[in-house]
Amino acid sequence: MTELLQKVRVIDPVSKIDELFDVLIADGYIQEVASHITDISPDASIRDCRGLVIGPGLVDLYSHSGEPGFEERETLLSLLQSATAGGFTRISILPNTSPAIDNPALVAQLQKKRGETRGQGDKGTGGQGDNFSPLSSPLPLLHIWGAITLDVAGKQMTELADLASAGVVGFSDGEPLENLALVRRVLEYVQPLGKPVAFWPSDRQLSANGVMREGVDALRFGLPPIPASAETSAIAALLELVAAIGTPVHIMRVSTSRSVELIASAKAAGLPITASTTWMHLLLDTKAIKSYNTSLHLDPPLGNSSDVAALRAGVRAGVIDAIAIDHTPYSYEEKVQAFAEAPPGAIGLELALPLLWQYLVETEEFTALELWRALSTSPAECLGQKVSAILPHQPAELTLFDPQQIWKVERKSLYTLSQNTPWLGQQIKGHVVQTWC
Repeated sequence: MTELLQKVRVIDPVSKIDELFDVLIADGYIQEVASHITDISPDASIRDCRGLVIGPGLVDLYSHSGEPGFEERETLLSLLQSATAGGFTRISILPNTSPAIDNPALVAQLQKKRGETRGQGDKGTGGQGDNFSPLSSPLPLLHIWGAITLDVAGKQMTELADLASAGVVGFSDGEPLENLALVRRVLEYVQPLGKPVAFWPSDRQLSANGVMREGVDALRFGLPPIPASAETSAIAALLELVAAIGTPVHIMRVSTSRSVELIASAKAAGLPITASTTWMHLLLDTKAIKSYNTSLHLDPPLGNSSDVAALRAGVRAGVIDAIAIDHTPYSYEEKVQAFAEAPPGAIGLELALPLLWQYLVETEEFTALELWRALSTSPAECLGQKVSAILPHQPAELTLFDPQQIWKVERKSLYTLSQNTPWLGQQIKGHVVQTWC
């Protein structure tokens, strides 16, 4: 199939381009990018794309799959569908499923399951009706994080070399690893394997039974606080190990201003680290929790306003390399509890790009290139991957986005099986039109 996209806004962080072009796509490749394309085949599909944006396909560093073990929250198919609907062409799932992804057999099982989803794009429930059909877009590439420890319990190391041979994208428990002797041994073992290793630094003893960031709002809302030092002390310890051993490390779920300072200093000193924050930590602060909406119970918790400002500045400056979605589905019954009792986490694959664009790009706090870089090329680099430039003869791995289309977040408009989002029932602006993968 040949498609001509006319007058589309091309945002390419690889080439650092943000301009209007015609883009010709055929047989899975970009054939031509020019100000005006006229030489096309008679059977080509022509689309007027004025007002639309096209960029490299979005890449999610880490999210949660309900399958295996919690299919009522999310199946692998619904996860892939929601990723496609959100503009993602690559998604990486964390290993804390049930059973945990801590052995090559389960990696192979999930890879086989991914193969079985081909051609099933529009067979799930939900969906955005006439606005979007996953049938028109291929489902994203699936990458799998292999567990660092057996059953992600933080005690006994997995057979990392076997998992690497099975094709995992890297190693992470997706849970805090507080045994520093084990962390040190992991850094030594993974060094020759050439795979990324990601840690979530968090001191659970300092966190205790807290559910929101320590500060004035925690006192006002009467919720148990978590001090920023629960994160920063763990980051400082991890950085010391990286300095001693030299193994490259990715730091997940950065959420405090002091963490940004520590990471900036470590990068300036030449430590081989990358870092990510999650999309909701860039948009909301502790004041939002006045609603006691359990979808705002996150781990790490939403930061104070100074944390949000530092995280945004960190992403723009490249201190925080990437924005992760950390899509965490839960059933309705699991989330309908008191705020402190509900499990932490929220969905986000279908919402992140529209809301980040609406509140960061349209307000001119971020440029379109800065946001797209943090959602596409930079996450890929954190995974040791590359994203192609939007140039002739390059593979067409692309996302077409309408920043002005308004839609309502409700059950029938989502592909994900879960509804745990604070934006449920609200109208938001921005919608993915199509992906190529």
